[in-house]
Amino acid sequence: MLSKSILGKLQKILGKNGIKSNKEELVCYSYDATGKSYLPDAVVFPSSEDQISQILKFASQELFPVTPRGSGSGMTGGSVPVQGGVVMVLNRLDRIIEIDSDNFYTRVEPGVITGDLHSAVEAQGLFYPPDPASSSFCTIGGNIGECAGGPRAVKYGVTRDYVLGLRAVLASGKIIKTGVVTAKGVAGYDLTRLITGSEGTLAVVSEITLKLLPLPEKIKTMAVLFDSIEEAASSVSAIIKKALIPRCIEYMDRASIDCVKDDFGFELTDNVEALLLIEIDGDSASVEKNFNELVKFCTNRDILDIIIADNSKEAAELWKARKALSPALFKLAPDKINEDIVVPVNKIPAMVKKIELMKKETKLFITSFGHAGDGNIHCNIMYNKQNPDELIKAQKAVSDLFSYTLELGGTITGEHGVGITKMKYLSDEIGREELQIMKEIKKVFDPKGILNPGKIFM
Repeated sequence: MLSKSILGKLQKILGKNGIKSNKEELVCYSYDATGKSYLPDAVVFPSSEDQISQILKFASQELFPVTPRGSGSGMTGGSVPVQGGVVMVLNRLDRIIEIDSDNFYTRVEPGVITGDLHSAVEAQGLFYPPDPASSSFCTIGGNIGECAGGPRAVKYGVTRDYVLGLRAVLASGKIIKTGVVTAKGVAGYDLTRLITGSEGTLAVVSEITLKLLPLPEKIKTMAVLFDSIEEAASSVSAIIKKALIPRCIEYMDRASIDCVKDDFGFELTDNVEALLLIEIDGDSASVEKNFNELVKFCTNRDILDIIIADNSKEAAELWKARKALSPALFKLAPDKINEDIVVPVNKIPAMVKKIELMKKETKLFITSFGHAGDGNIHCNIMYNKQNPDELIKAQKAVSDLFSYTLELGGTITGEHGVGITKMKYLSDEIGREELQIMKEIKKVFDPKGILNPGKIFM
């Protein structure tokens, strides 16, 4: 519990409207998309880098925890204050400071909504590829913390591939600047990439410089329907082997399709067991050529049908169903465990088979969907946590899922991070020596352990 004097000092730094400590406000910042809730002692809303610095310097002196937070849309508990203290909400730092169309970069503050950045740069003929499903409300700062990905990662990569440089505040209150605005730069250790994906445990990011690309001239979208999940899964690596790299290859199994079938804009027959949502982009000539080759390639495989979006409105209808999927899963059960495992692309059929086997063994609703083009499968285990039998089955399913993922040469998280939900599994993937190095890095950045404590490491 923070003392009145600490709360008073924080109010002096931030002003009356910059801090909340009544329980009703605290509850709003106590949870994320996991549904796990830990009540903070106060919530602060800095509006400048200097205020962030003052708060962290004070926190290091008084030894209270500070948990950075964007929109709270994370899937692993990364922004929940497991040890109380202060939640630092960064949504007031929401300026797009600069868009440099000559040198293809933008400078933004961490509270900028990702979808707003997409719109702003596209209005200038530029392109910021990372596109998490929550892009309409998640923040760039949160994307940096988790190294967010999204459907376009198969062609364009993830957040860290676009972070050129950062301004960040250390736990001591000191401000550091990392990286460059140029296309290349290898002077010293890459602190930019180290902080990106560190889940707010090393520093609080106050400004981000992001690489931009020219906006693709044309986009074409199709949905390919299969009566076999194995055929859909094996088609993913087969497409990439053809050297046709779509910007998206999204996979959905039957259970996922059933949840959102009314959103697709076309009728799905009962024999559809899986679907691939595929998108090609680039200049007009190459898009037409590659798209036609892809249609021909898919037609020669064992498929049911191909639905081609003739315009952007029809493409939006296809994506509407995909983006509606995660919340729609609650039609199946009241509680959800959402895992974002990644396997080598040629191992997707084996992974999909394993998930189907888990369904039969547990008799739980388990769905698989996601960014199949880069092997990132979202396995959602739906259950009722008030039912002890279902809870035990769900927990075992997670353990089995991770074990098989690692057996296939994959990773337990592709874009959601470790947070609190994957901590006990991290040592299954990361060796003892490597974990010790990571913990020592944490101590260098945050020697008193005030920044987002209780995350990543057991």
